[in-house]
Amino acid sequence: MVKQLLRLMTELSSHRWLSRLMGAFSHSRLSRFLIPVFIRTYHIPAAEAEKPSGEYHTLNEFFSRRLKPGMRLVADGADVVASPVDALITAMGEIHSGTIMNVKGQDYLLEELLNHSPHMELYKKGFFFVLYLSPTDYHRIHAPLTGRKIESDYIRGRAYPVNEFGMRHMKSVLSRNERLITYIAGANGEAAVVKVGAMNVSSIHYSDAEADQWQIGEDLAYFEFGSTVVLLLENGTFTPQPGLTSETKVKMGELLGTLRRPG
Repeated sequence: MVKQLLRLMTELSSHRWLSRLMGAFSHSRLSRFLIPVFIRTYHIPAAEAEKPSGEYHTLNEFFSRRLKPGMRLVADGADVVASPVDALITAMGEIHSGTIMNVKGQDYLLEELLNHSPHMELYKKGFFFVLYLSPTDYHRIHAPLTGRKIESDYIRGRAYPVNEFGMRHMKSVLSRNERLITYIAGANGEAAVVKVGAMNVSSIHYSDAEADQWQIGEDLAYFEFGSTVVLLLENGTFTPQPGLTSETKVKMGELLGTLRRPG
């Protein structure tokens, strides 16, 4: 029964009333009794967490846990792009005339994903990664490059599942769910970190709402329950790291590629 409840919470629902109910429970003190079961069910490496599991007061607090210092190595260099999350790369490649092609059998228009932001012009011939965070993964999001915040855009949306079933069988999930987008300008180009919510009301939060610049690998934001990050790199600036493909598992801080200004 407990495992079924946990799976229900992570499989998600688009209905706001159920989302609120699940969110309220995951924030309640009662939910802390599910933490050991959650760890066992999803084989979570709890030893990486900054605190022992018994010191977390709610399931949500454990889910959005920080890691002990040094648990992730972060790529270094002025021109590098690092993975912002622990995740599975479910799709990656060049963006064709403003269209992200074949993400679990569906194409996505940048104008819809970015909610018609003027920034979309910078990415119409850029590069993208779709990074899926499973319940097993660490759920904080870090800066993929060193730079300053150009803009932040919150888009209220639904809470459709972003798992395999949801991505294949529901239309345009990434463009319809709640999103928090951070546009970061680095020395050699801009990146858009599109954080796509999947459970609970207001499920994506900045770690420091006042921060306006980050070093690569610094804490940027966190999910309260699992989801996906779409990382966009500016037109003509990005070279991916050889060997990366769809279905590659990456850790936060792992090198994804390099940014260099054309010419």
